[in-house]
Amino acid sequence: MDTIKVRRAGPGRPRTRPDHVLADKGYSSRKIRAYLRKRGIGHTIPERRDQRANRSRRGRGGGRPCAFDRQLYKKRNVVERCFNRLKQFRAIATRYDKTRESYQAAVTIASLFLWLKPL
Repeated sequence: MDTIKVRRAGPGRPRTRPDHVLADKGYSSRKIRAYLRKRGIGHTIPERRDQRANRSRRGRGGGRPCAFDRQLYKKRNVVERCFNRLKQFRAIATRYDKTRESYQAAVTIASLFLWLKPL
């Protein structure tokens, strides 16, 4: 999360704090949620079944359930479909490139192909 940089449309240094994070159950941990809350980043992360069970087992000491917006979480599907389309390129899926720069260039080229395909 510390390495995220989003370019601004105009002049100015890039943003390093997103407005909101959508993640799957793999990112559902106390540490990640506390980090996002500390930085003031909104998040929509579903709670894992074992976390729910542990929280309910502890009773009132377990805390309240995490807020979860189903309608907002449905937008995560767009990102997953994008990754799926990128992984159709074999060089991206198996990562043939040795350096980070060349792999990033391959992802950029594949993204351009996907973007230009409808035209």
